[in-house]
Amino acid sequence: MSETKGSLETRQGEATQKLSLPALVLNFLRIGAIGFGGGMAVIALMERDLIDKRKAMSSEEFLHGVGMAQVLGPFAPNTALFMGNRLYGLFGGLACALAFLAPSVFLVILLSWLYFSFHAIPALKNAVGGLGPVVIALILSAAWSMGRKAVRSWPTVLLGVASLAISLVKVNAVYVLVAAGLAGLLLGGKRLGGRKNESDKGAKTEEKATGSVSAFVPGLTLFPAVGGATASLSLPAIASTFLKVGCVFFGGGFVLVPILQQKLVTLLGWLTPTQFIDGVAISNLTPGPIAVLATFTGYHLHGVSGALVATLCLFAPAFVLMTVLSHEYARFKGRRHFEDFLAGVTPAVVGLVISAAVLLAPGTLRSPADWGLMVVSLLLLTRFKWHPAWVLGIGALLGTVGLV
Repeated sequence: MSETKGSLETRQGEATQKLSLPALVLNFLRIGAIGFGGGMAVIALMERDLIDKRKAMSSEEFLHGVGMAQVLGPFAPNTALFMGNRLYGLFGGLACALAFLAPSVFLVILLSWLYFSFHAIPALKNAVGGLGPVVIALILSAAWSMGRKAVRSWPTVLLGVASLAISLVKVNAVYVLVAAGLAGLLLGGKRLGGRKNESDKGAKTEEKATGSVSAFVPGLTLFPAVGGATASLSLPAIASTFLKVGCVFFGGGFVLVPILQQKLVTLLGWLTPTQFIDGVAISNLTPGPIAVLATFTGYHLHGVSGALVATLCLFAPAFVLMTVLSHEYARFKGRRHFEDFLAGVTPAVVGLVISAAVLLAPGTLRSPADWGLMVVSLLLLTRFKWHPAWVLGIGALLGTVGLV
């Protein structure tokens, strides 16, 4: 009996592999550079690269992180923060989240400079258009991978299907996840197939962070206010405005667009309606979250320094809350009610992932060539295990030459 128990613990210990912090940060930097298609597509990249391939964290814990992150707004950066925090404490969480955001912020600053200098968006739309069918395939492949691990009983199937159906009528994801968690409390984690009261053998002591957020952005105050049309607006005013928006930014994705439109266009007049629409388009040309619209606005108001301040302040409230949740996760994991709630959330996340692909499909798969690229991409990702970067590259190339 003791030998059986020992071998079981050994297998459980081998289920995850510890990546060094530099390796984890580099992985998030790469995901941030190729993560076109929005939050769920990026979650798919994380699941494939860090969970399925590198086994940096258990699939169950990853799904719990995605569920908590989605409640707090920009859920792809929040998930990066959750993973970094769970593996390497406060410093690791901030490093991973900022590494994930860095490529998109850099690209938005570059595109903003081109836009406000030449009043035109660079001709990248064809290439980005070719990514659409690949992104849908990537999301579906992630849903398949997650579903095999998370949907283990008929109640979890029903929860996943119900979450899919409800999200298809565009109910806020926060409500879906909370309702699924309450269903988990009512049904019990055991009935949902959840593993309860397992000791977290691989838990690591969190490392103390010795620096402040400014340590991750060296020389922030040295950036000149280059390109800002209204550079006389102070950085504290920009910081205060985006901090307030960040405090009410729940639900993720395009939930932020109407909030910023009302604040920046209607109330403050910092952007014209045309500039705001173009800013949304530029944000969609980048691999990061739609929230990098703050980077575009900050650049317009105060150049590069304004872009960085606006971005950091918009994300700061969610990052603080996610850091607290990540820290408390280890404390509450294993408690019955907490486990029951997360057992309901887990299949709901799978349903939300599938709904993202379904909702994107009508505007993306508009020709037989689009459908063909999606099917081939799905095969390359699931059957032949191609890295998503190569498949995305094929999509961009086909879009550039006009075949999709």
